[in-house]
Amino acid sequence: MNAARAKKRRARQELPAPAVNGKDLVFGLGASGLSVARYLMRKSANAIYVDTRANPPGLDALKELRPDTEVILGRPPTELLRGVSRVIVSPGIPDTDPFVAEARKQGLQVISDIALFVAEARAPFVAVTGSNGKSTVTTLIATMCEAAGKRSLAGANLGTPALDLLTEDTPDFYVLELSSFQLQRTPSLPAKVAVLLNISPDHLDWHVSVDEYRAAKYRIYREAEAAVFNRHDKLAKSHLPASVPTISFGMDQPAEGQYGIRVDDGQAFLARGEQLLLATSDIALVGAHNQANALAALAAGELMGLPLSPMLQVLNEFPGLPHRMQFVRQLNGADFINDSKATNVGAATAAVESVSGPVVLIAGGDGKGGDFGEFARTVCTKLRAAILIGRDAPLIADAFDQLAPVFMAGNMKNAVHKAAELAQPGDTVLLAPACASFDQYRNYEHRGDDFSEIVRALPS
Repeated sequence: MNAARAKKRRARQELPAPAVNGKDLVFGLGASGLSVARYLMRKSANAIYVDTRANPPGLDALKELRPDTEVILGRPPTELLRGVSRVIVSPGIPDTDPFVAEARKQGLQVISDIALFVAEARAPFVAVTGSNGKSTVTTLIATMCEAAGKRSLAGANLGTPALDLLTEDTPDFYVLELSSFQLQRTPSLPAKVAVLLNISPDHLDWHVSVDEYRAAKYRIYREAEAAVFNRHDKLAKSHLPASVPTISFGMDQPAEGQYGIRVDDGQAFLARGEQLLLATSDIALVGAHNQANALAALAAGELMGLPLSPMLQVLNEFPGLPHRMQFVRQLNGADFINDSKATNVGAATAAVESVSGPVVLIAGGDGKGGDFGEFARTVCTKLRAAILIGRDAPLIADAFDQLAPVFMAGNMKNAVHKAAELAQPGDTVLLAPACASFDQYRNYEHRGDDFSEIVRALPS
C-alpha cells in the first residue's frame, strides 16, 4: 500500500462514528445547528437539541422541521450527556464551555458539522482558511471552476452550510471556507487541496491562546493531498505534509513554479515563476491584499488541474464580495469604501495598507482581544484621522493616542458625517472596523449596509 492510500485509509478510520445505542446531542442552533438537524433527519437519526439562549435563532424552524424532537434551552445539565454517543457543537461555542469540557472529560466525541460532511462527501473538496481573505479566495476558486467548465459547490463558513451542500447533485469539486473553530473539531480532513492564506491573532475570545489559534489553522494541512502556503509565513513549511505537492504564493518575486509579483517596465504583474500572467491593474478586485488572494486562488486552481486562461479571465472580471473593499461612492473627490468584513486587526491593517493616499478610518466594535497597539503603530502614518464607534472604541483611542487624530463618534451616522467633514480630495474614507459587529449590529453585513446607506444619503 503506497503512502497516499495509507493516509486515506487512516483518514477514513478517524471519521466520526454514527450514534448506535444512544442519541446525538446538537449543541447550538442557528444556521449550523439547523443544517445538522436536516442532515440527521435525512439519516433518520435521533438527537437532542440544546442551546443556552432562551430564544435562539432557528428555534421555530427546528420545531417546524422536527416537531417531536427534544429541545433543551438554557444552561444544560451534565446529566443530558448520559446515553449520548457524540456531541455536535456549533462553531460559536468554545471548547472552554463547561458542557463541552464535560463531554470531552467523559470521552465523548466532540465534533463539527465539517466532520459529518467529510464522512458523506462523494466528490473531492478544497479547504480554504486564513485569518483574512478566505471568503474571497473560496469564491474565486469556485468561480474559476465554473469558468473552466467544472461544476463546484461552495459553502461551509461562507454562505450555504457544508451539510446542506450534500443535498445538491454531486459536483466536480466542493470548495469549503473553514474557520479555526471548525478545523479544531474535525478529526479528519483529507482535502484535495488545502489552502492557508495567512495567520494574524484573532478570536482570542474563543481560543485559549494565540498558539492554539495557530495550531487550529495549520491543522488544515494534516491529511491534505496537496497544499498551498504563504511563503511569508515562516512556520507554514514545517506543518506541510511530507511528499505531497505544494505551491507557495507571496507578494515578492516567485521562484520557478511558484506564484508572486514581478515588475516589468514599471508595471506590476501576477506571475508564475518568470511568466507574467496579468497586470495587477487589470485585476477587478480592489486593494493590494487582493493580489495575494488572487495568487493563492491561482495556485489552488493549478493543483486542482484547472487551465490558466479561464482563471485569469475570472480575475479580470470578478469585482469582489459585498463588504470587502466595496466601493460605495465618491463625494467631493474622496472615495468611500465599505470593508465591514475586516472584523480583526489583521484584516483592517491589510485594508488600510492597500489604499493609496490618506485614509479617514472608521473603526470599532467588539475587539475580541485584538492588539490595537500594534494596529495603531502600523497604520498611523496613513491616517488623516481615526473615527471610532462601538464598545471598544476607548481601547482603540488609547492605542492611537499621540499617533493620529482621534474622534469618538458613538454610532455609524455620526462617524460617516464626521468622516465626510474631514476627508479631502484624494482621500479614502474606509470602514475597516478591526472588530466584530455584535455590540451594535446583527452581523458585519448589517453594519456594512448601514454604512453604505448613510454614505449614499450624504448631500452632494
